[in-house]
Amino acid sequence: MEIDNPNSNNISDNKFSINVLQLLKSAQMQHGLRHGDYTRYRRYCTARLRRLYKSLKFTHGRGKYTRKTITESTVTEVRFLHLVLYTAERAWSHAMEKRQLPDGPNSRQRIYLIGRLRKAVKWATLFAQLCAIKGDSRTSLEAEAYASYMKGNLLFEQDQNWDTALMNFKSARAVYEELGKYGDLENQVLCRERVEELEPSIRYCLHKIGESNLQASELLQIGEMEGPALDLFKAKLEAVMAEARSQQAASMTEFHWLGHRFPISNAKTRVAIVKAQELEKDLHGPAADSLPAEKRLAIFDKIFTAYHEARSCIRSDLVSAGNAENVKDDLNGLDKAVSAFTLAKSKLTRRRDDKNEKVTKPEELVRLYDLLLQNTADLSDLVSSGRDRKPEELAFSEECALKSLSFRAERCFYLAKSYSLAGKRAEAYALYCRARSLAEDNDQIIKELKMLCDECRSNSCIEHATGIMEELEKYLLEKLDSYESAVGDPNVKGVSRIEVFPPAFQAIPRNPIFPSLESRMKKEKKGFLRLW
Repeated sequence: MEIDNPNSNNISDNKFSINVLQLLKSAQMQHGLRHGDYTRYRRYCTARLRRLYKSLKFTHGRGKYTRKTITESTVTEVRFLHLVLYTAERAWSHAMEKRQLPDGPNSRQRIYLIGRLRKAVKWATLFAQLCAIKGDSRTSLEAEAYASYMKGNLLFEQDQNWDTALMNFKSARAVYEELGKYGDLENQVLCRERVEELEPSIRYCLHKIGESNLQASELLQIGEMEGPALDLFKAKLEAVMAEARSQQAASMTEFHWLGHRFPISNAKTRVAIVKAQELEKDLHGPAADSLPAEKRLAIFDKIFTAYHEARSCIRSDLVSAGNAENVKDDLNGLDKAVSAFTLAKSKLTRRRDDKNEKVTKPEELVRLYDLLLQNTADLSDLVSSGRDRKPEELAFSEECALKSLSFRAERCFYLAKSYSLAGKRAEAYALYCRARSLAEDNDQIIKELKMLCDECRSNSCIEHATGIMEELEKYLLEKLDSYESAVGDPNVKGVSRIEVFPPAFQAIPRNPIFPSLESRMKKEKKGFLRLW
C-alpha cells in the first residue's frame, strides 16, 4: 500500500526532490514490467493517478468535463509532479502495449501508438519544465533525461529524424552517466543499467544515418539484452530483420532436400523457411556450445514455429490449387520435405545436461527417448514413402536406422537407471546388459555409443556387486545370534558360506481349485422324441 504524504520529498528551500529513475524502476518491476506485462503497468498508472487526484482534491468535478491544467502556481507539493510523471508513464505504457500485439500493430493501431507516444512526450516535457522551476538540480537533470528519452522513443518509432533521435538519446545517456558517479550504490547501479539500455538505440541511430557499419549478427546480439527501455528497440529490430528476410527470400526459388528440388512460389513460405535456416545457424555456429539450455530451447521453439508456419502456408496453397496435378505434386513434395526437416533438424538433436544444470530424472529421459524413437520411425516412413528412391534417400534411411538403434540403447540404459534407483538390482543388471548388447550391435559405433558401452559394463558390475552385498547383509543380520566364520573352519574340510544354500522355500501363487459343479447341474431328460 502506498501512502501519499504531502510533506515527503520536500527540502528546506521549497525545492522538491524526486529520484525519478529509482521511483519509476521500482514501480515498473513491481507492477508487470518484470515480465513485460505493459497492460498491468498501465492499469497501475491509472489507479495511481486516481489516488493522487483524490488525495490532492484536484478532481475535475461531476459536470461537464474540463481538464484542470497544471502550471507552476499549481505545484504546491511534490505530488503534483507525480501526477504529471505518471500521466506520461501511462501514455508510454499504452503505446508499448499496442507494440506488443501478437501480429504487430496494423496501420490504424500504429497511428494510435504514435499518438500515445506524442502524448507521453508532451507530459514528459511538461514534467521537465515544472521540475526546472520547482525541483532541485538533480531532479531537474533527471526530468530532462526522461523527456529526452521519450522524444527519442517517438522519433525512433516514426522512422524519421534519426539525427534528432540520436541527439536525444545521447543527451539522456550523458545525464545518467554523470548521475551514476554520485549518490548511493543503488542509484549508481540503476544509472549504469539505464546507460546500457540506451546504448543499443544510439548504435542503431548511428547505423541508420550511416555513421556505423553494424552487421546483422551484431544487431541480434544487441537485441538479446533485457530491459523495459529496450522493448521498442527489439520491436524495431524484428521489423528490420523481417524486411531483410523478405529480400533474402526473394532470391529463393527452390527448396533442396535429399537430391530433390521443390519450387516455392508463395512468398510467406519462403520467408518462414529463411527464418528457420537463420535460427539453425545460431545453433550450429561457433558460439553454440556456450549457449545456456534456456536459450537453446527458445531457439528450438522458434524453429518449430517457423517450419509450422511454412507448412500452414503450403497447406493453404494445396487447398487453393484446385485440379492442377503438377502444382499439387510439387506442393505435396515440398510439404513432405519441410516436415522431414522439422523432424531431422530439431527432434533428433539431443544434448546431454551439464553438471551445473538441473538433474533430470531417468524416467523423464525414458519418455524423451520414446518420443525420439517415434519421430525416427515417422521420419523413416516419410523418406521411404516414395517409389523411386534416390541414393541420398537410401543413405538417409540407413542413418535413421542407426539413430533408432542408438536411441533404443540409450533408452534401455536410462530405464536400467530408474530400476537401480528403485532398488531392483536384478532388473537393472539385465537392462544394463541389454543396453550394452544393443550398443555393440551397431556396426558403425560412434564415440557416444562407445562411452555408453563402457558405462553399461561398469554399472552392470556395480549392480551385480551391490545385489550380492545386499543379500549378504540380509544373511548376516539373520545370523547375529550365532557366530559362523565365512571362510569356514580350517580344521574341517568344507566350503565357505556367504549365503544360505539351498535357499529356503517360498510360497508362490497357484491356480485356484474350482469344485466340481456337475452334481448341481440339471440333467437333461432323454426320451424317444428327443432323439429326433
